[in-house]
Amino acid sequence: MGDDWKQRLNQLHAGLVQRDDPAELVTEADAVDASYRYPHLAVRGPVFGVAVQDAAAGPEWRVLKPIVDGMPQQARDALNSTLWFRAKDDTDDPAVRRDLLAAVAVLEREPVDELEVRGVRYRVVRGDEFARTGADGLEPPRPTDPEPADRSWTGRHDAPSKDVGFTLDPAVDTPGLMTSALKLGLRDFAYSGARFPADVRADSERAVTTHPDIALLPVGFGVAERGEKGWRPRSALMPTPHDARRMLYDAMTESWPLFHGFDEEEKAAHARAAEEFKATAHANEVRVGDTLYRICRTERLVRFGPDGPEPPRPSDVDSYGPMKMHPTMDEDGTLHYDD
Repeated sequence: MGDDWKQRLNQLHAGLVQRDDPAELVTEADAVDASYRYPHLAVRGPVFGVAVQDAAAGPEWRVLKPIVDGMPQQARDALNSTLWFRAKDDTDDPAVRRDLLAAVAVLEREPVDELEVRGVRYRVVRGDEFARTGADGLEPPRPTDPEPADRSWTGRHDAPSKDVGFTLDPAVDTPGLMTSALKLGLRDFAYSGARFPADVRADSERAVTTHPDIALLPVGFGVAERGEKGWRPRSALMPTPHDARRMLYDAMTESWPLFHGFDEEEKAAHARAAEEFKATAHANEVRVGDTLYRICRTERLVRFGPDGPEPPRPSDVDSYGPMKMHPTMDEDGTLHYDD
C-alpha cells in the first residue's frame, strides 16, 4: 500500500472517530460485517453510459446517462437521442442547433466514443459491475442501505437513477473506511480465468496501467435468480432495495406471466408467492417451486486515467452498429420524415 493511501485511510479513520456520528458508525460496522459474511467479489461484466465534462462548469466529469447498458452502442444511441432532442427542444439558435446536429450525424455513421460540442465533452464510459458473495450466495441489501420515503406497492413506479448528475472523481473520498479500502483493493483488479477470452484479459490488464484510479458509482439493487449454473440477473438496476422489491413483485404478477406465457398453474404459483413476499415488506427472497429469487446489492466501478474516465475497450462487443434514429432536422428545427 502506498504511503499516500495509508495517509488517506488514517485520516478517514481519525475523522470517523472525531465525528462520533452514531449513524455513520453503524453504517461502517455494517460494512465490516458484510466483508466477513460476503468476502468474495463476483464480477458480472462491463456496463456503459455517458459522462460529460463542461469547460464552463469546471474540470469534473458528471454522469449524463446511467452507466448500466450492456453494450457501448446502447450508450452511443442514448447520446444520439440526447443531442437530437436538445437540438429540437432546447435551443432557438440555428448555429447551436447546427453543431448539435453535426454531432448527431457522426453518431449515426460511426461508433465514436467521444464528441465535443461547443466546449462540452461527451464520452461513452465503461464501468464494471460486481457484487459480494459468500457461502449463501450474493449479498442482499444491508440494514443500513437507505430506503425511499414512499414505500408503496401500487401506482406509477418511476424510480430515478442516482447516476444522473453524479460526479465521477477518484480523488473525492467516499464515505467510510471500508469503501475507501475497497477502492484501494480494486486498483489492481483485472479479469482472469479461462472463461474470459485472451483479448478481454489483455485489455483488462492494460487498463490497470492506463486507467489506474477508481471511482465508485452509487450502489444499486436488482433481482437475481439462482439456478443450476449459479446466479443470474433478472432485472435492471434500481436505486433502493424497495424499488427492486417492487419491481420483482410487478414482474411476478404482471410482466413475467405475459412474457413467458405462464399457464394457469404457473400464474397462480407466482401470484401466491408475490403476495407472501409483499406481505413481509422487507423480505429479500422469494421462492416459486425450485426457483429462488433474491434482491441483491450491486456495486460498480469506473476506471480513471490522466484524461478522465475509461472509454470502451477494443474487446468490448456490440451486437449492432450506428444507425439513424430520428427524423432529419434542419437548422431552423423543421423535421423531415421522408428522408
